[in-house]
Amino acid sequence: MPVITETIDISRRPAEVFSYVTDPTHLPEWQESAVSVRKVGSEPLATGSKVAVTRRLGRREFTSTMQIIELDPPRRWHVHGIDGPVRADVRGTIEPLDDGERSRVTISLDFEGHGVGKAAVPLVVRPHARKEMPKDERTLKGILESGATA
Repeated sequence: MPVITETIDISRRPAEVFSYVTDPTHLPEWQESAVSVRKVGSEPLATGSKVAVTRRLGRREFTSTMQIIELDPPRRWHVHGIDGPVRADVRGTIEPLDDGERSRVTISLDFEGHGVGKAAVPLVVRPHARKEMPKDERTLKGILESGATA
């Protein structure tokens, strides 16, 4: 199945967008399904770091561990699920617009199903994500353009 990709332009500098979007503690602020995030370990966030993300899908909540594969500020990031029946693979890029005054954010999302997740990915997870991602990007845009972030 094809990767789900959404793009949105945000009136903030790439470094500001990157700082916010790659800080996992902000996920519940702009992603509808994200309930909570907990860092695994005490080291500063970097390539190789892991976070436990709890999401709600319908009435059920599930937690999965995501590992940071790449952080290339302020251009791109990559995180990958490493456990659970549904493992997300998220890649993001930020392109500067208008001499770096604005940003174009593209987020690509794919899933791997393991065990019961093999059936859940095409029937439930992928359709839910396809519906949620545009809303999440609009929320991200609203938060960043409101100036509510540092």
